Amino acid sequence: MNIGYIRVSSKTQNEDRQLEKMETLGIEERFIFIDKQSGKDFNRPQYQAMKKIIREGDLVYIDALDRLGRDYDGIIREWKEITRELKADIIILENETLFDSRKFKDMGDLGKLMEDQFLSLLSYVTEQERKKIRQRQKEGIEIAKAQGKHLGRPRINLSTLSKEQKDILECNHVKWKNKEITGVKFMEMLGLKKNTFYKIINEYEGQIG
Repeated sequence: MNIGYIRVSSKTQNEDRQLEKMETLGIEERFIFIDKQSGKDFNRPQYQAMKKIIREGDLVYIDALDRLGRDYDGIIREWKEITRELKADIIILENETLFDSRKFKDMGDLGKLMEDQFLSLLSYVTEQERKKIRQRQKEGIEIAKAQGKHLGRPRINLSTLSKEQKDILECNHVKWKNKEITGVKFMEMLGLKKNTFYKIINEYEGQIG
């Protein structure tokens, strides 16, 4: 049986690219397991559900090694459990020529030794890359803070409105005050949410006196 495992780091990330690969391989939807959370450990509901159905001779397809996990020791432990205890095989699609556990099995005890060394090297590289990314992100945030830059969503105020929004505001402010148009309608015209809308209105009215 062919099984597909997909992981993205958060609920906001899109798994479609990985899913398309699994579907191209002809893997049935019921045998594709998708987790939307960090790969820092293996306590993921769909990953654990997948392991419960794995049987000897199954093929487990994963897009990339870091989709399996981010933890150096954990990747090696899970790989060995699936291939040696559950007696299934793993294929990493990103590096299929290198990461196909069937190739190591065909080599007997020597294959196990080579697989151990290969996994150790690649898992270490994966973890070090992750650490570098985190360090760069940390350094970037510190530099931005030092330069007084605002992090997160850009702040919306009267000065950041587009010319079109400012024109709409000027043309319809009196109509809104006279209740010729509703606040909801005015917000829709400006493309603003309630809190931002009233913040802009207060700022505008402060300027016009």
